[in-house]
Amino acid sequence: MTWEPELDELRRLRELAAAHGGPERVSRHRAAGRLLVRERIERLVDAGSFREVGSVAGFARYDDDELVGFVPANLVAGRATIDGRPVVVVGDDFTVRGGAADAAIHRKMVYAEQLALSFRIPLVRLVEGSGGGGSVKSYLDLGRTYVPPLPGWRTAIDLLGSVPVLAAALGPVAGLGAARVVTSHHSVMVSGASQIFVAGPPVVAYATHEEVGKEELGGAHVQAANGTVDVVVDSEDDAFAHLRRVLSYLPDNVWRAPPSSPSTDPPDRRDERLADLVPRRRRRSYDVRALVDAVVDTGSFLEVGAGWGRPVVTGLARLAGRPVSVLAHDPTVWGGAVTAAASDKLRRHVDLCDTFNLPIVAFVDVPGFAVGTAAERAGTIRRGAAAIAALYQASVPYHAVIVRRAFGVAGAALVDRGDPNVRVAWPSGDWGSLPLEGGIEAAYRRDLEAADDPDAMRDALLAEFEAVRSPIRTAQAFDIEEIIDPTETRPVLCEWVELAYGALQPGPSRYAFRP
Repeated sequence: MTWEPELDELRRLRELAAAHGGPERVSRHRAAGRLLVRERIERLVDAGSFREVGSVAGFARYDDDELVGFVPANLVAGRATIDGRPVVVVGDDFTVRGGAADAAIHRKMVYAEQLALSFRIPLVRLVEGSGGGGSVKSYLDLGRTYVPPLPGWRTAIDLLGSVPVLAAALGPVAGLGAARVVTSHHSVMVSGASQIFVAGPPVVAYATHEEVGKEELGGAHVQAANGTVDVVVDSEDDAFAHLRRVLSYLPDNVWRAPPSSPSTDPPDRRDERLADLVPRRRRRSYDVRALVDAVVDTGSFLEVGAGWGRPVVTGLARLAGRPVSVLAHDPTVWGGAVTAAASDKLRRHVDLCDTFNLPIVAFVDVPGFAVGTAAERAGTIRRGAAAIAALYQASVPYHAVIVRRAFGVAGAALVDRGDPNVRVAWPSGDWGSLPLEGGIEAAYRRDLEAADDPDAMRDALLAEFEAVRSPIRTAQAFDIEEIIDPTETRPVLCEWVELAYGALQPGPSRYAFRP
């Protein structure tokens, strides 16, 4: 006797699982312009590499031991490779109970995430649905209510300190599903097709009497501007390409260095655009992204979080093929002053770098923390202090390039954050406890108020201070180690990055990454 009956049953169950939630729900899903979960996985990973785990997990009905019906669990999980690197992928099947947990088998998701933790390989979540407690209809099925659990959440948190966790919101995502998106190192959503919220419009209408649609409540324009997600793309395929690109900068786990790749961009390249990028007139701005692009390997800069905390620019790049983190300041937004939101963005990005051993390059042009009533209401100094703590707690190599301003506590933290720390300045460097223009107002307030011609006195004071403002005076006192020609920035950083990678000591960060 063979095992053919059992193998036939397995084949039948897999056929039913491949039908997802049935023809009607599949048609409705496609009509909304969204891919099925297995199609998503196929487009994300290397061709033919996906090996499913729990392929027949679900809810079966038998009649006299004969299989008469099957509803698959609404999470597809398994191992695969992305650009040849092993990963674990989990994807919600929205066609089965809208991705809600009362159609799920929690052990399947928990097992998949434990698999990533055990084998120290990246985890990618493709999220669509609530993924939480499901409909209140489940109370009737159980005959009772229940204290809400968070199955496997300890594993989800432990993953953040061990392996890259990437997430994509690919449709409406609520409750625990939303938490799964943001409990990651990097998240992406699709404009017009995905929404993220704590609870959907019906619950919101009951709780707050707000009548809002899904897009108004949690569309990409909302969640990118508040930092809930890192990047917004135009299509699901763009999301998959973006996730693959982000992963290319990160190691498989915290015990390894980030993966280097060959670079055709000469490390000694000098970009003459940098020679006059910063205007001599201090109140004029410039394009900081052009600066970054001119220094890092051509085409390698990947900005993260462009929609929020906009005075600070964060991203990933390469120098001589080595992955690095980029911090910069945009003088066109709040003059580059560090706002409360920018502080949060800075903290989170530094935590990412420290977790995955990414050396940090900071292009500094900061007049200090943002000031004024709006800044105080936002709790700027407390949130700024958290960012400073992240900078000082980080143990990865750090190189500051003082492009222009470095003032106040915020400026100090970015150029003097401790060991290992290397810094250079451009001849446009301008620094101190306060910018002269505002500092003179504070230091000479009474004299200016008593002067017959305050404007003339102010101009005279500025002229007097101008003589000691030169960064060359600072270099003479060795208060700045070196001033370089701006066109030398790439060669200097490419030399440093080789030393930085030689000094890397991979392993778990002393301070846990928090979403």
